[in-house]
Amino acid sequence: MADPKGFLKTTERELPARRPVSVRLMDWKEVYEQRDSAVLKRQAGRCMDCGVPFCQQGCPLGNIIPEWNDLTWRGEGRQAIERLHSTNNFPEFTGRLCPAPCESSCVLGISQPAVTIKQVEVSIVDQAFANGWVQPQPPGRLTGKTVAVVGSGPAGLAAAQQLTRAGHTVAVFERDDRIGGLLRYGIPDFKMEKRHLETRLAQMTAEGTRFRAGVTIGEDITWDDLRARYDAVVIATGAMVPRDLPIPGRDLPGVHFAMEYLVQQNRVGAGDTVDQQITAEGKHVVVLGGGDTGADCIGTAHRQSAASVTNLAIGRQPGTERPEHQPWPLSPTLFEVSSAHEEGGIREFLVSTVEFLANEAGEVRAIRVAETEFLDGRRVPKAGTEREIPADLVLLSMGFTGPESRALTEQLHVPVDGRSNVERDVNYQTSHEGVFVAGDAGRGQSLIVWAIAEGRAAAAAVDKFLEGETQLPAPVKPTDHAFAI
Repeated sequence: MADPKGFLKTTERELPARRPVSVRLMDWKEVYEQRDSAVLKRQAGRCMDCGVPFCQQGCPLGNIIPEWNDLTWRGEGRQAIERLHSTNNFPEFTGRLCPAPCESSCVLGISQPAVTIKQVEVSIVDQAFANGWVQPQPPGRLTGKTVAVVGSGPAGLAAAQQLTRAGHTVAVFERDDRIGGLLRYGIPDFKMEKRHLETRLAQMTAEGTRFRAGVTIGEDITWDDLRARYDAVVIATGAMVPRDLPIPGRDLPGVHFAMEYLVQQNRVGAGDTVDQQITAEGKHVVVLGGGDTGADCIGTAHRQSAASVTNLAIGRQPGTERPEHQPWPLSPTLFEVSSAHEEGGIREFLVSTVEFLANEAGEVRAIRVAETEFLDGRRVPKAGTEREIPADLVLLSMGFTGPESRALTEQLHVPVDGRSNVERDVNYQTSHEGVFVAGDAGRGQSLIVWAIAEGRAAAAAVDKFLEGETQLPAPVKPTDHAFAI
């Protein structure tokens, strides 16, 4: 184990400092200061190497957390990244973006604040890249089999890297002009700078993975043609259909889905020119929805110099302590203050949006809201509590309802379930032989760590389909539900 007395000597979590708000709002760089190696070693030393490491069960990838905590404490960075990469293709993504269900199930968390697993993870991979320890791993032989992966988010990239290393010739198709999916255009730079994505894509290219950006499957190439050209197909298109809010005034100019807004800013950050960009500059911005995407909108609006930012959530404000119905090692719903919330604005809970109001020019000028009350299990506006909130820009960030599956179902005739997710069996295969599905397209909107885990598992299923057997690890089945989720 790491320091045998570490959890006794260091009883508090120590996280890297965030850059001062006034400084970080002037740029789009990541919010954290340089990580202190002494602090990371001290935190890794708090790991107790439990006889039953619940942190590993809480992680869908099954990351061998106690082992790389021990190696970090001992200063064995090269061995730590090897252990980390054995279960996780992209720790530089999860270490920055994952909500860390592993920490919720850390045994130390029963009596003390949990080990800072996520920060140790990202420090391991950052050190590895800085020292040149992450090198391409091309296959020793080629199988002669070809695989098309549709979608270049975390699930698609994980599946592609695993299958390429198994010796298959893999092509990744992406409808956007750049590879990366939500990692590219959905995540603001202040949460993850795109240099991390570019570095990993360079490794994958050197390994032999082929990338085809700007190709829409179902239009530029039909699904039937794709299946005919390749020995297997992996659908990893994500769940990108946003949940709408069909109330009066929804069609007013100035009311947008969150992803419309975030994608445009990421394109600008990449050096593109976006005509008629949706911008928060000088505007009263209202963000509807209290999740991570809503927080991304808040941070983006601050950096665009919004006049004000208000975040509204229809439900109750979560507590700051683990609720009784979510005991350890479940992942509790807690009130969180992200870096974006720290930067300013107003957060309100139990607020129901009733109507979007227009100005004389026919654009949104305000929203009419009411207090939320619960009737027969439903959340409804409470009569007599209506009020107006100024709004020149409204961003709808209320989650996603499923994948865009029309072309897929019409051309390949694969069925979808009641939540619009593509149906699959326990081997990730759809009803169309040789067509597999991984990530949010099959399970619905979920965590990045689940996407990578499913990409790895689907790759193992594809490899077995093509070769009759596989040596690739399969961390999860489509029916799995880790207790931490």
